[in-house]
Amino acid sequence: MEIIFHRYGSICEPDILEAFRFCGINVIEDTSEIRTKSIAPKDRIRHLSELILTHQTAFVFSVNFFPYISEICERLHILYVSLSVDCPVLELFSVSIRNKYNRIFLFDYMQFQRFYPENPDNIFYLPLAVNTERWEQTLSHPSQEDRQRFSCDISFVGSLYKEKSPLAHLTLDSYHMGLISGMVEAQLKVPGFFFLEEAVPDSLINAIRGADPDFYQLEDSFSDTAAYTTANYYLGMQASYLERIRTLKELGEYFPVNLYTRTDTSDLNNVPGIRYRGGVSTHVEMPKVFYYSKINLNITMRPIQSGLSQRIWDVLGCGGFLLSNYQSEIPEYFTIGQELDCYESIGELKEKISYYLSHEDIRCEIANNGFQKVKAQHTYVHRICQMMQLLFPEVK
Repeated sequence: MEIIFHRYGSICEPDILEAFRFCGINVIEDTSEIRTKSIAPKDRIRHLSELILTHQTAFVFSVNFFPYISEICERLHILYVSLSVDCPVLELFSVSIRNKYNRIFLFDYMQFQRFYPENPDNIFYLPLAVNTERWEQTLSHPSQEDRQRFSCDISFVGSLYKEKSPLAHLTLDSYHMGLISGMVEAQLKVPGFFFLEEAVPDSLINAIRGADPDFYQLEDSFSDTAAYTTANYYLGMQASYLERIRTLKELGEYFPVNLYTRTDTSDLNNVPGIRYRGGVSTHVEMPKVFYYSKINLNITMRPIQSGLSQRIWDVLGCGGFLLSNYQSEIPEYFTIGQELDCYESIGELKEKISYYLSHEDIRCEIANNGFQKVKAQHTYVHRICQMMQLLFPEVK
């Protein structure tokens, strides 16, 4: 079997590409968007169309959904398979999602429930995964320098979302700023349920849209996305930013925390326990942080409503101990307290950190259990096999 893999530079692409090839699938890489970031739409369309027409491809694949690829494949009667690794994704509101040649896989079950009715035969739920072999290879030759550099009690790797919260750059009147503050604060008090989209009033949508010339809306959307955009990209990002800052501030008053981020950390300058370490490279340094940290902290961004973020899979795939905020899908895949652990409040988080720092044997056992679970059941090879069974159920 031969497929075309459209690539744009997602960090997930190499692992998925490797999994396809491991499964015996010949992959033709379309890297035009990587080679030329400013490639014109007509050139992008022409290049992909020529690839399809000159190969006997079973389907075109991409990480995340691209409406223009869907339209090309619909016209040429070729399956278009996309695997979502992000949430929110505004492109899923495109009318192209209804095309019959789509096969769309979404990792957040709440996201899946929302879009499934638009194309019920061709939209599927599939969680994310990890390439344990990649991480094992990266960690196979530990050095004393690595141990000294990355060993710590607690670490957090990731954006603080300050730069991803567009509200910081908008000028709004005091009424709407107060409304935003109240809604975000209310959302932060409700773990496990994202209500902002249903609660955001039209007046606030219009105020933000009027203040931001870059307010994003699809031209071919099957429904009005203004409330979705306001709730997820504006209020949701702001909630994620405040949650991460407040959690790290609270922990930094009691514990030493290594913070690996490229975000501006000025909001944490006076927190005694925060040790700013800068950013880390995804494929070389990040797995070492996960492996050598006694506790790896995960704080899921708010717009991911129920699903497991990539961070969860990667920490476990590196053999690291994971302490994550609770997500409703976690018990579907892991036994909490045996393969990872979760918290639902900052008070509970501090209690569990104190416990696990003083119980190394239990902590290490949980980390090993989590690693063995993802290696046995949740690698990208497992996901590609599951995907192929759904795509071609007649092939045994």
